[in-house]
Amino acid sequence: MNALLAQVDKKDTILYLDGVSRAFDGYKAINSLSFYVLAGELRAIIGPNGAGKTTMMDIVTGKTKPDVGQVIFDGNVDLTKLDEARIANLGIGRKFQKPTVFESHTVFDNLELALAGDRGVFASLFFKLGERKDLIENTLETIALTDARDRIAGSLSHGQKQWLEIGMLLMQEPDLLLVDEPAAGMTDAETAATAELLKRIAGKRSVVVVEHDMEFVRSLESKVTVLHEGSVLAEGSLDKVQADERVIEVYLGR
Repeated sequence: MNALLAQVDKKDTILYLDGVSRAFDGYKAINSLSFYVLAGELRAIIGPNGAGKTTMMDIVTGKTKPDVGQVIFDGNVDLTKLDEARIANLGIGRKFQKPTVFESHTVFDNLELALAGDRGVFASLFFKLGERKDLIENTLETIALTDARDRIAGSLSHGQKQWLEIGMLLMQEPDLLLVDEPAAGMTDAETAATAELLKRIAGKRSVVVVEHDMEFVRSLESKVTVLHEGSVLAEGSLDKVQADERVIEVYLGR
């Protein structure tokens, strides 16, 4: 077991990776990766292109299986044994860089369509919004789109679409949310609002953010994990990792 992981009880973590490796055609995209995320924690993941950030998220969500290693969710669930659908149903949500919303539907309808639970043919016939309406209203407030509830999603700004997609994931009530470069393409105001949104979301659930924008990462005020060549290079506050000579050499430059 990794020395870092030996210091933590898996029961206190939402996500626990130990000795995870994955190679593609002989290239190790992930190389003995070990780290953990605590329940309710907001964590930023940074690193140069090719560091393994996307592959790490693919492994956690079941899109890619590791060659070796443990990936434990919520203390005792081995994610390597499950497929993507089962992992999503367990309470792991993933937001990709490009927002994907139902552009011809209203903001409210998008959230309603994303409601968790059995939405098969028969369930849909008897589905009543009822008690779930409060969840939609609370989510609208969380993502700062209450005033846009009746707007067609296609008319939203890029940043607002990002917030709506985060809201759609929140409707599924995940325990862990993986968010890929949420600040990409946003205005400065939208970027600041997105950082505040992610900080509001964390606490009730765990949020892992992969990001390149260092000012955005700073605004998250979270612990930072730096990946390089598929392993953890450094970890700590942003100030700490930015001062690390190894991080400066391989990622930040001088």
